[in-house]
Amino acid sequence: MAAPTDADKQIRYLAAALKAPRIVETAARLADQARDAGWTFEDYLAAVLDREVSARNASGAQLRIRAAGLPAVKTLEEFDFDTQPGVRPQIAALASCGFLHEARNVVLLGPPGTGKTHLATGLGVAAARHGHRVLFATATDRVTRLTDAHRNARLPAELTRLRRYPLIIIDEVGYLPFEQDAANLFFQLVSSRYERASLILTSNLPFSSWGAVFGDQAVAAAMIDRIVHHADVLTLKGASYRLRSAGIDSLPSIRTTAEPPPA
Repeated sequence: MAAPTDADKQIRYLAAALKAPRIVETAARLADQARDAGWTFEDYLAAVLDREVSARNASGAQLRIRAAGLPAVKTLEEFDFDTQPGVRPQIAALASCGFLHEARNVVLLGPPGTGKTHLATGLGVAAARHGHRVLFATATDRVTRLTDAHRNARLPAELTRLRRYPLIIIDEVGYLPFEQDAANLFFQLVSSRYERASLILTSNLPFSSWGAVFGDQAVAAAMIDRIVHHADVLTLKGASYRLRSAGIDSLPSIRTTAEPPPA
């Protein structure tokens, strides 16, 4: 191996000063290619910087994905749109994450097992890859954290902190009902982000049933009004993929009235 030249040493020093150590390896690797192909100095510099920016973006995206608290890293590319062809065009449009620049919301409604969480997570991964900070929690977990902040007189600070995230994903709205205080805290979260930052919400219930979840029709109506004013609402249909994979077509129906035992 040839001894490092003065230029090599200078590149290594400058790369360290820029906190870009990858440039050393990239510059050396592309130098021979540049000479053989007759690149201009500008072409060579652009290629080196392009590799560095791409590497930084990829590294930053992974950090943002890990910090988001996603239950599992699932991408939109992995989603089976054959099971939900109706939402394919909308998801394709949302994948560019332009909705975040407009502080628009996304609401995914549908029965359990139809892919709501996967799509919400996939949009979160896409947002992280586009340079946005993302935060994920179930509705119950998010309300628990808001309740703790409220008890410790930190609710305004917590809402301010959450507004620094361009995207917050709240999964499983409606799986468990909220008490009145919890419903009010959830409403404050929605209000604090209205026209400022985006939410992605998933729910197994239609909006008409949210009053029962939040224990107050007026609170639910005001919340829905703020959510859907600037929102894309996607409805997923069909049977649960979990049941399909188990060879079960549907869940047994729940009887609401007792039947007499067979004679």
